[in-house]
Amino acid sequence: MHFDISLANLINLFVIAAGIGVCWLSIVQIAKAPIHKQVRKYFTVFLWFIIGYIASHLVRQLIDGNAGAGFAAAIRAFTFTEFLISGFMALMLSQMILYIAAPERRMKTMLYVFISLLGLHAAMLVVSQFTDLFYYFDASNSYKRAPLYLLSNLAPALMLAQDMYLLLKYRKKFSKRVYIAFWIYILAPLAAMGIQALYSEVQFLIFATIGASVNMFGVITRDLTEKYEKQRLEASRIDAELSMATRIQADMLPNIFPAFPERGEFDIHASMKPAKEVGGDFYDFFFIDEDRLGIVIADVSGKGVPAALFMMASKILVQNYAIMYKDPKAALEAANDQICRNNREQMFVTVWLGILDLATGVLTAANAGHEYPIIKQPGGNYELKKDKHGFVIGGMEGVKYKEYETRLEKGSVLFLYTDGVAEASDAGNALFGTDRLLESLNSSSAETPKDVLRDVDAAVEAFVNGAPQFDDLTMLCLKYNGKDE
Repeated sequence: MHFDISLANLINLFVIAAGIGVCWLSIVQIAKAPIHKQVRKYFTVFLWFIIGYIASHLVRQLIDGNAGAGFAAAIRAFTFTEFLISGFMALMLSQMILYIAAPERRMKTMLYVFISLLGLHAAMLVVSQFTDLFYYFDASNSYKRAPLYLLSNLAPALMLAQDMYLLLKYRKKFSKRVYIAFWIYILAPLAAMGIQALYSEVQFLIFATIGASVNMFGVITRDLTEKYEKQRLEASRIDAELSMATRIQADMLPNIFPAFPERGEFDIHASMKPAKEVGGDFYDFFFIDEDRLGIVIADVSGKGVPAALFMMASKILVQNYAIMYKDPKAALEAANDQICRNNREQMFVTVWLGILDLATGVLTAANAGHEYPIIKQPGGNYELKKDKHGFVIGGMEGVKYKEYETRLEKGSVLFLYTDGVAEASDAGNALFGTDRLLESLNSSSAETPKDVLRDVDAAVEAFVNGAPQFDDLTMLCLKYNGKDE
C-alpha cells in the first residue's frame, strides 16, 4: 500500500484533517450554546454531515492508487458517499433558510422541490457507479475525473441556486451578518467548483466547504446566542414586573387575618390562588356602616394581566357603589353601567354581593351570574342557596338585578367560591364539582372559617393530584356569631 506524497496532496490532507478538527470543535461549541434544543440538534447533524463529507474525501485520498479489487471497491464506496452527502448538505442548508424565511405554505412546496432534487442527485450517482459518468479509475487504480464530472454537482448547484432566490426574496427576514454568512456558504463552493474544473490537484471545493460552513455556523450560533440573552433579560424583567404585580394584587385584597379582631359578631377568612402570576378572581369585605358588613366574591373573564387590571377596577367600583347605595341591587346596577361605558375589550365579571346586618343576621344579596353561595345553619349541613342569577357585570348596559334576603342564625356559616373550585380537574379532566365541594364541607370538622378553607383546599389538592391549575381558585368563609346579649 502506498500514499501520494505530492505537495498538492499533502496540502489536501492537511486541510481536510484540520477541517475535521474545526468541525468537531464547532459541534462542541454548539452543544454549549444557549440556543433551542431542536436548533442545536439540527446544527449538530449538519456538521456531522460535513465531517462525513470531508472524511470520505480524506479516506479516498489516502487509499487512491492502491491496486486490488478491495481498494477499488472502497474508493468507489467513499466517493459515492462523499458525493451523496454533498446533496444532503445542500438540502439541510435549504431547510435552514426555509425555516427562517419562508411562509408556511411556500415552505412545504419549496421543500418538496429540494427533496426531488436530492432524489435526482442520488439517482445520478447510482448510474455513475456503473457507467463511469462522473469518475473512473485507470489501470493503476488511481481516481480520475470523467469529462462529465461537473454533473455530479448539478443537483446540489440547483439547490444552491434556489437558496440564492430565497435569500434575495426574503432578505428582510435575516439579520445582516446571518444574511452575509449564508451568501458566503453558497458562493464559496460555487466559485470553488469553477476553479476545480481548471485545476483539479488541490481540492478547492473541500477548502471552501470547510471555511464557509464553520463561518456560517459560528455567525448563526452567535446571533442566536445574543437573541437568547436579550430574551432572557426581557423574561427576567417581565418576571420581576409580574412578581411585583402579584404583590400589588395581593395587597389590593384584604389579607390580614383575623380581619376585625375587635368585632365578635363574626369571623371571616378568604384566600385566592391565581392560575397565573396574577389572576382575575377577587374577594372583598368592608363595613358599610357600624352594623352592616359588605361581602363580595367575583370572577373576571380571562386570566393574567388583562384580567387582573379589570379585576382591580371592578373591585373598586363594586365597593364604592355598595358603600354609596347601601343596597346590593343598586350597587351592581351602577357598577355594571359604569363598566359598560368603558369596556372596549368586552370583558365581564361575575359578582355575588351581600350585605350582612350584624345585629339581626339578615343577609341581603344579589347575584350577577356568579356561583351559588353555600350556607350552613346551626345543626344543619352545608347546602346550596339557589338564588336568582342576574346577567354578568360588563355584559350589557341597563341590566336590572334582583336581591333577596336570608337570615343567618348564630353559628351559621356562609361559604363563597369561584368556579375555579368546582371546575378544578384531575389528569383525566374529571371535575371536582359542586357535589364533591359540599361533601368535603360536610365531612370537615373545622370550627373556624380559616380551617374550613384549609380543608376544602386540601380536598381539591387531593383530587387534582398534581394536575395543572387552569383557573383561579378563590374562596371566602364567614361564620356569624351574632351580637352578645
